[in-house]
Amino acid sequence: MPPVPADPAGDEPGTPAGGSSAKAVGRTPSGPRVRQRVAVIIPAKDESRRIAATVRSAKAIPHVDLVLVVDDGSEDNTQHVAREAGAVVVRHSHNRGKAAAMETGAAVVAMRDAPDRPPRVLLFIDGDLAETAVNTAPLVPPVLEGHTDLAIALLPPQPGAGGRGIVVGAARRAIASLTGWTPTQPLSGMRCLTREAFEAATPLAHGWGVETGMTIDLLRQGFRVVEVPCELRHRPSGSDLRGQLHRAAQYRDVQLAANARRLRAAAGSVKRTVTPSRPATHR
Repeated sequence: MPPVPADPAGDEPGTPAGGSSAKAVGRTPSGPRVRQRVAVIIPAKDESRRIAATVRSAKAIPHVDLVLVVDDGSEDNTQHVAREAGAVVVRHSHNRGKAAAMETGAAVVAMRDAPDRPPRVLLFIDGDLAETAVNTAPLVPPVLEGHTDLAIALLPPQPGAGGRGIVVGAARRAIASLTGWTPTQPLSGMRCLTREAFEAATPLAHGWGVETGMTIDLLRQGFRVVEVPCELRHRPSGSDLRGQLHRAAQYRDVQLAANARRLRAAAGSVKRTVTPSRPATHR
């Protein structure tokens, strides 16, 4: 299936959202094409059972030359298993949350980027994808070829998922109300984006609100977003108490991220209203 483009109000049907004037990734300022590289960043906590398969699978994605695992305060052997599987590993001494892990990963990749080459494209994936991690590969070409700034994975229905769509609906409505675009899967964590787009989205929204906040922030700044179907399988949250607590935390963080951006948008509108225009200068 082809990528599904964001189409906020005012865009032509079928075109990516926004209209960023950023140059196509993979070209130097002088013009010749260079081999663009991709870094896979995997925020992970207590994923020792699946992280090795995820790392090995991610290394098979075309253009990937760096797989980085950010161990976010795991209490198991995640960091050791990931390193043995071939990943570069950095570790938080205590759990700081997904957004912090993503920012740490991006910072480490930046330190490893060569100054005479374009910055690596960033591909964020979850640590529990196991052997299906390679199936995030379709997210890469639209970004590498300059067709979009952010590509988000559309996952098929996940067996065992216990949610009722409450959190997804809240995130979808928040994005639609603030950008004019209604995503299919607003909480998808598998995302490929340019370094420019990532930096424009920072600081990231706290915790589980990171995806909602990132999408809103980038669309409102004119960056282009598409959703791309990917055949992925991960460990879904069930309907037990642990799953319900997880979804409650997700809902809280999504609402916090959305409300912060509503306030920001309202403040911007007030500022534009009360700021007097500069009088014309006559000579």
